[in-house]
Amino acid sequence: MPPVILAIESSCDETSAAIIRSGKVLNNVVASQQVHRKYGGVVPELASRAHQRNIHDVVNEAMASAGVQVSELDGIAFTKGPGLMGALLVGSSFAKGMSLALGKRLIGVNHMEAHVLAHFIKATPDATVPSFPFLCLTVSGGHTQIVLVKDVLDMKVIGETKDDAVGEAFDKAAKILGLPYPGGPLINQHATDGNAGAFHFPATQVPGLDFSFSGIKTAFLYFIRDQKAINPEFVGERMKDICASLQKHLINMLMQKLELASAMTGIRHVAIAGGVSANTLLRQELKRRGEELGWSTHIPPFEYCTDNAAMVAMAAHFKYEASRFEPLDTAPEPGLALSA
Repeated sequence: MPPVILAIESSCDETSAAIIRSGKVLNNVVASQQVHRKYGGVVPELASRAHQRNIHDVVNEAMASAGVQVSELDGIAFTKGPGLMGALLVGSSFAKGMSLALGKRLIGVNHMEAHVLAHFIKATPDATVPSFPFLCLTVSGGHTQIVLVKDVLDMKVIGETKDDAVGEAFDKAAKILGLPYPGGPLINQHATDGNAGAFHFPATQVPGLDFSFSGIKTAFLYFIRDQKAINPEFVGERMKDICASLQKHLINMLMQKLELASAMTGIRHVAIAGGVSANTLLRQELKRRGEELGWSTHIPPFEYCTDNAAMVAMAAHFKYEASRFEPLDTAPEPGLALSA
């Protein structure tokens, strides 16, 4: 019988649960944590406490809305890592408890692997999935990677950031501008009507397919400081142009490496994934450059860009089919590598 799996995501500040039956995701219940806004970033201790409050209700809602009884479940999946240790412990402990109590298979999922496999969620009947092998630019607040995807469970990181993730660069720049957390989406909004050529920032040169975003953060900090020394109202008066210029610079850094990866590997099937893949300019640039370079491009629906259990469920389905299960004494791994 095709498996029915309950999946749980709790790697950072989203508590989520989803049900997948026969490879089809039935729902995706997400409880967001608003408590972090006033602190300008995710506070790990507060995140784990919020997961504890939310996880029971989120799982119950996922089960009820899918019309699935616990007796019908074949497996319980959870995000094993990477992520915040306290947050991962909540999800893994809940999943292990259900697995033990119900006698169901336990499936540990790599969070970054799940982002890539979100492309295999058939959101609509006519949705297409990437052909193997393909390249996936996986971009979020914690990661920036170019992944060579040979098969659903055969992936290799061929390029990654050497310091900060691009999502962090967006958020830190937003904080410098006085925008609330999370700032990345707000920069995207302000950039819509801005002049992307108004300001220029120094390019960061890193060999091969790797990235570095620490330099642009520092350059942006000094740029805003110097401009405000000349005109204290600079940020308020030029917010749209500042955001558009910075966004263009960061997206160009991503796309240049993605183009290089395609040229080096000869692969023309290209995808994006992760929270930053919701960025409007990134989605537009992937389509535009794909048309110019003859790529087959794949962009996930917005609801599967940020952290969610539907992508964990999709990864768990493939792992169940491959009989890749976890023992009950398994533990979360905050630094879990994609190849693990």
